Amino acid sequence: MGHAPFIANTKCECGHQNPVGTVLCEACGKPIGEEFDSSENLEMRYDGVARRSQRVNPGVIDLIWNFFSSVKIAIYLIVLTLLGSMLGTVFPQESTFLNIDASTYYKEQYGAAGQIYYTLGFSHTYESWWFVSLLVMIGASLVICSLDRVLPLYKALTRQKIRKHRQFLTRQKVVLIANIEEDPEVWVTRLLQPLKKKGYRVKVDGGALLAEKHRFSRWGPYVIHIGLIIFLLAVLARGLPGLNMDQHLAFPQGEITRIPDTTYYLKNEKFKVEFYTEEEMPEEFRGKKVLPKLYQTSAVLYQCTADCIDPSKEPQLSEVAAHDIQVNSPLEYKGLKAYQFDYDLTPVLRSVQPELINSANGESYGKFMLEMKNPERSFQVGPYTLTLKEKYLDFGLNEEGQPVSKSPYPNAPAFLFLIKGPDLPSAGQQYFYFPKQVDKAQFQQASINDKLGGQDRFLELDVANMSDVDFAESTAYLNIRVDRAMPFVWLGAGIVMLGLVLGFYWQHRRIWLIVSNGELTLGGHTNKNWFGFRREIVSILERVDMAVDEKSLDNGGGLA
Repeated sequence: MGHAPFIANTKCECGHQNPVGTVLCEACGKPIGEEFDSSENLEMRYDGVARRSQRVNPGVIDLIWNFFSSVKIAIYLIVLTLLGSMLGTVFPQESTFLNIDASTYYKEQYGAAGQIYYTLGFSHTYESWWFVSLLVMIGASLVICSLDRVLPLYKALTRQKIRKHRQFLTRQKVVLIANIEEDPEVWVTRLLQPLKKKGYRVKVDGGALLAEKHRFSRWGPYVIHIGLIIFLLAVLARGLPGLNMDQHLAFPQGEITRIPDTTYYLKNEKFKVEFYTEEEMPEEFRGKKVLPKLYQTSAVLYQCTADCIDPSKEPQLSEVAAHDIQVNSPLEYKGLKAYQFDYDLTPVLRSVQPELINSANGESYGKFMLEMKNPERSFQVGPYTLTLKEKYLDFGLNEEGQPVSKSPYPNAPAFLFLIKGPDLPSAGQQYFYFPKQVDKAQFQQASINDKLGGQDRFLELDVANMSDVDFAESTAYLNIRVDRAMPFVWLGAGIVMLGLVLGFYWQHRRIWLIVSNGELTLGGHTNKNWFGFRREIVSILERVDMAVDEKSLDNGGGLA
C-alpha cells in the first residue's frame, strides 16, 4: 500500500483555516507550524500571507509563475540587460550613422574587433531579438512579481483583525508590556484622541485596539512596478511600424523628397548659412576655423493625397506645414518633427541632358533629360531607343567586383542603358554612362563600354556644355523623427516617480494592543524609520500619563 501524501496542517488554534503557505494566521496572527515559542521577530514583509509561488505541488504553469515571481531571477534579468546595454556602447550603433555600409565600416574603422562586433550583431543591439526578449522577460517578471504579492497583501490588509494573539504582539520589533490599573475599556478610550491627533485610523474591540496610518505607502513598490511596465511596453512599442522613426535624410535645395515609410514629402525651398566674422570669433579660433552662426532650411511639408503607391504616376501633394528649420527649432506636424542636423555646400547633381553622338563621324542624334533620382525608363533619341536597365546613385564595386550603389545620394551617379536602333545588334548594345567627368575617369567609362560593346561600339553619350547640367546649390541634412510612444514613456516615468515618493516620504505604521487582567501588551510595526516610530509611541503614551523609556520599546531585530 502506498502512503498518503503529507498535507501540512494550517488550521490555527483560534479555529481559522489558513491557505497552505500561510506563515501567520490570517485571523489572530499566531505563527503557524512552529512547535515551540520563539523570541525572534516575526517576518512581516507580506503579513505572512500565502502566495501562489508557495504551492506545495506546482504544475507547469505554476513553475513558470514561480520562475518569474522570483526576485532573484528579476535581478539576474536586469543584470543581463545592463550587460547587453554595455555591449551596445562598445562601438557606435548602425542607427547613429547617416550613411554607411555596415558590412565594411566596422572592419575598416575598428579592425578585427569591429568585424567580430558586427558579425555577432552587436552593431544593432537594441533592436536585436535577444535584447527585446530580455525586456519582455523583465516586464513579465514585474507583472507576475506584483500579482504574486500585491493581491494576497491587499487581502490581508483589508481584513485585519483587531485582536491579535499575544505571541504576535510580543514578537514585533516594537513591544511594550506594562501594568494597567484602570478599566481596560476606559484606558483604551482615553488613548483614542492622542492616536487620532497623530493621524491614525483607530478600531476598538473592548480592551483591544488597532491603530493604523499611511497604509497607501505600502503600494509604493507596486506603483513603481506599474510605471516600469508602462515604460517597457512603450519602449517595445517604439519598434512597431509607424510608432517610431529616427532617420537622417538629405534634402537637396529645390527638390521635393519623399520621407520613407510615410505619406509625407518635404521640399527644401532654400538653404541659408551664415558664418561668424573674424571679429566675432574667439581669438583662439581666428584664422583656424570657420564657424557657422546660423544654418537654416526653409522647408515645406506636403502630404500625399492620391497616387501615393503607384510609381508610374505623379503623386498628388497637398501642403500641410511650412517652417524655417534651425537648430532646436524643428518643423512639427502631427507628431512628425524635422530637425536641422547638418548641411553640405557642395553642389549636388540633379539632372543632365546628355547628347547621343556617333563617335565615328561626330553626328549628333539629339538630347534627352536624365534626372538623377527619378529618371524615366525609356528615351527616344533620333532613330535610337535607350532603355534604362540599372541606376546607381553612388557607384561602387562590392567584394565580388559587382556594381552596387553605396548610398541613396547622387555622389557618383551611373546608368546602364540598352540601346537599340540602326547598325546595332538585334538584341541591342549595353552602355554605361557616368554624368560626372571625374567619375568617367575614375571608373574608366570607356574601358567598361569597350568590354560591353566590343568592336561594334560607335555610340557615345556626353554633355555638350554646362547649360545642360542642373545642380542643387546645397544640401540640408535633416533628422526626421516620429515617436508616438514617447508620451507613454514619460507617463511610465512619472508613475515610477509617484511610487518612489509614496515609498520614501511615508511609512505604514500599525499599533496593536490588548489590555487584559491588568496587563497591557502592545506591539508595533512599520516598514521603515523605526526610531521615529518609537518616539511617536512614547509621545502618544505620555498623553495618557504613561512614562515610557524609548529604548525599552526595542525588542531587537535592528531598529535602524
